[in-house]
Amino acid sequence: MNKQAAVLHIDTSKTREVRVSLNYGGAVAEREATHENTKAQEVLALIEDLCREQHIRVSDITEITVAVGPGSFTGLRVGAAVANTLGTLLDVPINGKKTLATPVYS
Repeated sequence: MNKQAAVLHIDTSKTREVRVSLNYGGAVAEREATHENTKAQEVLALIEDLCREQHIRVSDITEITVAVGPGSFTGLRVGAAVANTLGTLLDVPINGKKTLATPVYS
C-alpha cells in the first residue's frame, strides 16, 4: 500500500511572520503566526496544529520543503534547523535531498 504524500512547507524568512503549510491528499492547509521574538517556539506548534487539523501524525509527513532565502538570517536558520531535525528523524527528503547525505544549504 502506498503512503499518501504529506508535504510540509516551512517559511521563516520574514522577520515578523512564521508560515507553515501542509499539502495532504490534494488539500493545502496553512497556518501562520506573527510574533517577532518567538519564531522558534511557534514553528513546531503550527506544524502540530496542521497535522491535527488534517488528522495525520507528524510521522505521516513524507517530504519537507523549507524557504532558504532571501530573508532574515536568523529566521532562515530557525526554519532550516526545524526542517533538518524533522527530516532526519522522519527519514524524509528536505527540498528534494536526503538530510544525512546533504544539508539544506548545500
